[in-house]
Amino acid sequence: MSPDSSFYSIIDYTVDGPDTQRELVAAFADVQERWVRFYPGYRSARFHVSTDGTRVYNIVRWASRADYDNFVATSDAEGRAAAIAEALDGLSGKAEPRMSGIPTYTVVREIGPGPQKTDA
Repeated sequence: MSPDSSFYSIIDYTVDGPDTQRELVAAFADVQERWVRFYPGYRSARFHVSTDGTRVYNIVRWASRADYDNFVATSDAEGRAAAIAEALDGLSGKAEPRMSGIPTYTVVREIGPGPQKTDA
């Protein structure tokens, strides 16, 4: 596997069911489209929902830490926060953030497809 120099922000929410999952994904996708995706270095936002209907992960990929830092320094953080608050207020169900601290990450190891490792 080639090294991944991307930088990630992983947003984690607990929700009260599949309907709220769908609503939260739609709302956060709109936030990405209106407030984030046009910044240099933005690569994607992937939304993962748990099969039991209780969790939503939004994994935002940036080309580099520098691109993410530029976004943080130059974006309208107040406007984006207001849009997120409005999105959460508009849900028919309950959604609670589960992040503690700044939810940013780098990849340190990845195992790709290949032959089975044996002890022999």
